[in-house]
Amino acid sequence: MTAGGRSGLARRLLPLQIGVGLQGFMLWVPIEKLFQTQIGFDAAAIAAMAAAYAAVVPLLEVPSGILADRRSRTGILIASSVAAAASALLGGLSHNVATYIGAALILGVYFAMNSGTVDSVVYDTVIEETGSPELYERWIGRVRMVESATFATSALAGGLLAGATSPRLTYFVTVPFVLASVAAFSRFREPRLHRAAEPLALRRHVATTVHAMTRIPGVRRMLLLAALTAMLSQAVFEFGPLWLIALHSPAAAFGPYWALLVATLGAGGYLAGQLNLARRTTVFVVAALIAGTPILLVTSHSLLIVAAAQTVLALVLALAGIHAGRLLHDAVPSHIRAGVSSGAGTFSWLLFLPLSLGFGALGRAFGVYAAGWVFVGTGIALAALLALATRAEPAIPAAAKENAHPATQPPPDDLACRQAVQLLSDYLDGDLPPDWRASLADHLTACDGCTTYLDQLRQTVTLLEQLDTRRAAPVTPPAPTDDEPA
Repeated sequence: MTAGGRSGLARRLLPLQIGVGLQGFMLWVPIEKLFQTQIGFDAAAIAAMAAAYAAVVPLLEVPSGILADRRSRTGILIASSVAAAASALLGGLSHNVATYIGAALILGVYFAMNSGTVDSVVYDTVIEETGSPELYERWIGRVRMVESATFATSALAGGLLAGATSPRLTYFVTVPFVLASVAAFSRFREPRLHRAAEPLALRRHVATTVHAMTRIPGVRRMLLLAALTAMLSQAVFEFGPLWLIALHSPAAAFGPYWALLVATLGAGGYLAGQLNLARRTTVFVVAALIAGTPILLVTSHSLLIVAAAQTVLALVLALAGIHAGRLLHDAVPSHIRAGVSSGAGTFSWLLFLPLSLGFGALGRAFGVYAAGWVFVGTGIALAALLALATRAEPAIPAAAKENAHPATQPPPDDLACRQAVQLLSDYLDGDLPPDWRASLADHLTACDGCTTYLDQLRQTVTLLEQLDTRRAAPVTPPAPTDDEPA
C-alpha cells in the first residue's frame, strides 16, 4: 500500500475517530458506583440494573445492525449518540433506584446501536481504500486508542470534578460532549460496500443474517468467542469498582483507577496492530492470562494488586476481542456484516444477564470476594475456548502461503475472506483445482468486498499487459517527407 493510500485512509477515518472519542467522553462513568450507593443502590440493585439493560440490548441489537446494513451505519451512530446524551441527562436527574434504572435502559439503546457498527465501518473502509482487510486490526486498534484516551481523560476529569463539586454534576457536563459527536459523525464518508450488492427484501435479509449466525460453523465459533470475550470484559468494567468499595478506597482513587482500566482499550488496540495474533503461542499466552488473573481478585486484599489484576485482565480481553472480531468479519460478506457483528453483542448480553444476576446474588449473600469466583470460572472457560478456537481455525492452504498447489487438502465448508484474498491470484491464473475454484466462486457470489478486490486485481493485470504490449511492439520509423531523402 502506498503512502498516499495510507494518508487517504487516515483522512477518511479521522471524523469517525473524533466522533468515537467525543462519544466516549463520559465523565460520570468512573464515579457511577459511588453515585449509585448515594441514591440507594446496593450490590443486588446494581446487578438488577445491569440485568435490566442486558435485557433491553438483545431486543434492539440485531435489528439495529440490520438497519445499519440496509440504510446508514453513520445514521445509527448518530442515533446512539443521542441515546447516550439522554441517558446521562436522566441519570443526573435521578434521586432513586427506579429513575436511574430508566436511565440505564436508555443507555442500553446506546449500546445496542453502537455495538458492531464502528468495527464494521472500519473494516469496510479499509477494504474500499486498500482492497484488502489486512490493515483492519491496525486501524480498529487506532480507533480503540482514541476511544481509550478519551475514556482515560474523562475518567480523570470526572473524578476531579466529582471531588471538587458532586458526582451528580458529572452527568450533566457529559451531555454537550456526547452531542458534539453527532457533528463529527455527520462529516464521515461511510463506505458503500454494504450497499454495492443487489438490495435484499427485508425478510430475506433477516433470514440471511440469522442463517450466517446459526448455520455456518466458522461464524458460530467466532460468534461464541467474541460474545464470551465481550461478556467478561463487560463484567470487569461493571463490577470491578466494587472491589474498591469493599476495600474502602477514597473517592479520589476512583478516577486514576478507572483511567488505568479504560487505558487498556487503547493499549490493547496498539498491541493488536503489533502482535501476530494468528500465532498460537501468542494466543495461548493471552489465554493463560485470562484464566490466571481473576484468581488474584478472590485472593488478594491489596488495592494495588486488585487494580493490577483487573488492568491485565482487561488488556488481554481487549486483545482477544479484536482478534475475534477480525475473524468474524473475515467470515461474512459486507451486506450482513453489521448485523452479524451486532449478533455477537446480543449473544454477549444474553450471557451477561445470568452472570450479573449470579454475581449480584453471591455478592449480597457472601460479599464481592465470593462473587469473584464467577470471574474465575468464566475466565477459565473463555481461555479454553480461545485455545480450542485457535486450534480449530481452518488452516490456510499451502497455495495461499507459498504458491504451492492446494490439491493436497479439500477446501473448508466456509471459506473466510482472509483465505479468499490469498487465493485470488491463482483463481485468475486458472491454477486452482475444481473444488477450490467452486468454493471460491461461491464465496465471491456472496461477498462484495472480495469481488471488489478481484476486480482491482483484474484491472491491474490488464494494465500491466497493456504496458508489456507497448514495450514489446516494434518501433516503426516515420515515413520520409518530400524535403527529406528517401
